[in-house]
Amino acid sequence: MLLALVLSFLTALLLIFANNPQGETISSLSWAGYIISRDTNAKIQVTAMNASWTIPTVVTSASDEHSSVWIGVGGQLDNTLIQAGTEQDVSGGQETYYAWYELLPAYAVRINTLAVSPGDIMVASLRLVDSSVNRWNIQISDSTTGQYFGTTVFYNSTRSSGEWVIERPTVSTKLSALADFGNVTFTSCHLATENKSGPIKSFYFSRIEMTNSVNTQLTSVSTITADGEGFTTSYIQAQ
Repeated sequence: MLLALVLSFLTALLLIFANNPQGETISSLSWAGYIISRDTNAKIQVTAMNASWTIPTVVTSASDEHSSVWIGVGGQLDNTLIQAGTEQDVSGGQETYYAWYELLPAYAVRINTLAVSPGDIMVASLRLVDSSVNRWNIQISDSTTGQYFGTTVFYNSTRSSGEWVIERPTVSTKLSALADFGNVTFTSCHLATENKSGPIKSFYFSRIEMTNSVNTQLTSVSTITADGEGFTTSYIQAQ
């Protein structure tokens, strides 16, 4: 996510969710990864989620290109989405990397106390601390450097979905070109609801592939690993 940019509510609406059986691949113009949105056809209420990934090195290009790696709660078909992640962009021929969090519809908050670099191993978590007042704890740390950021926020989320996503964000009201991030592997992907907790495969999940407007794939998302808690997303093309 870019500082001073909001992920449009329309991004969430680009996902096609109706009547997807377990494990079906669905399409999005901006997201790639996995989403948990219901369990045996019943609505879920997410209370916590986490994941780890290594910040990729993006390929420098003459054009501006962007990529966001994040975990999020909500946002499936509504305008509530709480997120934490990292940004890997190319602008003016220069690479930019930073950590951020966001509470839609507010702007993304760049975490200046975390100086992140390609190759750093990141760990992020979102946790509902007190449902009576909608208090959340956001944590993101750099395991490579030992840096840590944590904050408590108040946010009213539907909690109806949980996501592990690579995104090409909306820039100046338009979908950006996707930066060539190579490959990103999510590990330790766990989610908790009011009734149970476990890795991705413990829940009703769908795989999301990013496509352009003529349905050409921009990414390739692997199947979930044997332990049920990881996957790899690979870059194919910018737009």
